[in-house]
Amino acid sequence: MGNICRSPTAEGVFRKLLAEEGDGLELHIDSAGTHGYHVGESPDPRATEAALNRGIDISDQRARAVEISDFKNFELILAMDQDNLELLQKIQPKKSRATVKLLMNYSRSNPDGAVPDPYYGGRGGFEEVLDLLDEVGRELLNHLRSG
Repeated sequence: MGNICRSPTAEGVFRKLLAEEGDGLELHIDSAGTHGYHVGESPDPRATEAALNRGIDISDQRARAVEISDFKNFELILAMDQDNLELLQKIQPKKSRATVKLLMNYSRSNPDGAVPDPYYGGRGGFEEVLDLLDEVGRELLNHLRSG
């Protein structure tokens, strides 16, 4: 939604996975929010700390809102939950390049689920999100490598 918790963490996790296990796969990875609440702000300090504890530095990211041009510039746009998916589908131009779907569609354990928003919870929620994003990120990377 605001691009300060889940999506910058997902971007960081996926960048790390791509660097370590991408086998030369070249991708442009970016994150954005469906709402402009925090445009220009750094990720939530709790997200930054939890990611850094796992060797993932997301501190240089800045929140931005999804733009119509994203649907032309990206082949795949992944939403963290159903609400954000529906918002993306509403603004998606009819003849856009992008496929829009849930990130969790790449999960083996819960393909119809959502990445929970840790914003209003404690630090444990950020750890849970990192665990989930690591699992889903690996499956997404496998999918992209296989073609």
